[in-house]
Amino acid sequence: SIYRRGARRWRKLYRVNGHIFQAKRFNRRAFCAFCEDRIWGLGRQGFKCIQCKLLVHKKCHKLVQKPCSNEHVEPVVRDDNTNGETPTMSTPTAELKDFHEPQLELSTESVAVEDPNDELEPGSQRQYSLNDFELIRVIGRGSYAKVLMVELKKTKRIYAMKVIKKALMTDDEDIDWVQTEKHVFETASNHPFLVGLHSCFQTPSRLFFVIEFVRGGDLMFHMQRQRRLPEEHARFYAAEISLALNFLHEKGIIYRDLKLDNVLLDHEGHIKLTDYGMCKEGIRPGDTTSTFCGTPNYIAPEILRGEDYGFSWNKVSFYLFTTLKGNDDALGDDDDDDDDDDGPSVSNHWRDLTSFEPSEREDVDWWALGVLLYEMLAGRSPFDIAGASDIPDQNTEDYLFQVILEKTIRIPRSLSVKAASVLKGFLNKNPADRLGCHRDTGFYDIANHPFFKSIDWEPLQQRLVQPPYCPELEDEFDVDNFDPQFTLEPAELTPDDS
Repeated sequence: SIYRRGARRWRKLYRVNGHIFQAKRFNRRAFCAFCEDRIWGLGRQGFKCIQCKLLVHKKCHKLVQKPCSNEHVEPVVRDDNTNGETPTMSTPTAELKDFHEPQLELSTESVAVEDPNDELEPGSQRQYSLNDFELIRVIGRGSYAKVLMVELKKTKRIYAMKVIKKALMTDDEDIDWVQTEKHVFETASNHPFLVGLHSCFQTPSRLFFVIEFVRGGDLMFHMQRQRRLPEEHARFYAAEISLALNFLHEKGIIYRDLKLDNVLLDHEGHIKLTDYGMCKEGIRPGDTTSTFCGTPNYIAPEILRGEDYGFSWNKVSFYLFTTLKGNDDALGDDDDDDDDDDGPSVSNHWRDLTSFEPSEREDVDWWALGVLLYEMLAGRSPFDIAGASDIPDQNTEDYLFQVILEKTIRIPRSLSVKAASVLKGFLNKNPADRLGCHRDTGFYDIANHPFFKSIDWEPLQQRLVQPPYCPELEDEFDVDNFDPQFTLEPAELTPDDS
């Protein structure tokens, strides 16, 4: 009952007085129909009604009193528009024209690689093209892209290449998604549990991300063969995943697409998160977002309810945890006789220190980790409805969302008390009470949970803890750990991609 499902993005529309506004960017001078000031800035600077074409500032769209006529309205044009040109909308193709330019290209000096000896020449700024790579095998496919194993001809090194069709990028939001994914790849480079970027380039019809090749396959592939994992294995993977998520959160990034398909195993058995196409960046303490996106089985209730969401963020939580864990004096633990204690308590000393710039916002990523951990331990989704009913209406996506919102999650009795407790914590439908989302402690609550008592977090962060499973690999070209539905596809691109 565990199967691959692609992530989705639902278009964000804003309805006011019959207008249906969508965020847009402009490549010529445009003016707000409400305040008549110029709409300017980077990114999607204003809103456009998709029916009457009215242009307004984002800050002004709720103030528009004139009802939408469903007829085209000429945008406001000032006399100082010396070119005499009517403001127009930029096309996705036009906005992607600088994708390969140096100011958008990542320096390959920061590439993340599995082999510590596999380094590129310092200061290398070379621009790559498709001709620099040999396509070897398809290893993955998602809703918006496919991934191939490739070899860099000059060095004979193996990478993964994510290929995105420009034809699927139909509006400004899609451009922002791609730029965000590139930025997150850059941020992730050289982190032990995140896939990093080597280079990126484009052809007239495709965008290409050349990224680290992680040889052990994804957790979905391994789960479909093992059905469920021993608790010790699931604990190890969940701990490394939580470190990766916490790093992204500290960088102001919400991941938003955690699932078995996006958790890879490297050649040693450590995890690496990949696919940053659903990420939201630039989130600061107290900031929220409201985009409806993700993989249906993993979407948190607050997203389905249309609520704003963010994450519990704390500058010092993990540092203090790894520094103070085991230090009874620092933690204020004076009870040396309690051998059954489930871990260091959260002392007043800790609470004082971790009250530094917290956020009151919840985190959808910890909900998704709960769903993923449930799948690893139980061998099925907590919201599995596929084929569960002969009634067609109960096998739909809308019904799945209803189940996520309303169904009581039943924890298998075969799981330990600690495992059941951590699942209930992550899968709390009230984000204010969810594990990892509390105002003062955030990530510390996760690291200090009894389920993770046996985890030594600092060595884990340094990849010094032996993984419970090491993928069997004959050589660097071995794809036995990848799904045959992908690897049997021809490794080729259509002629317009060359």
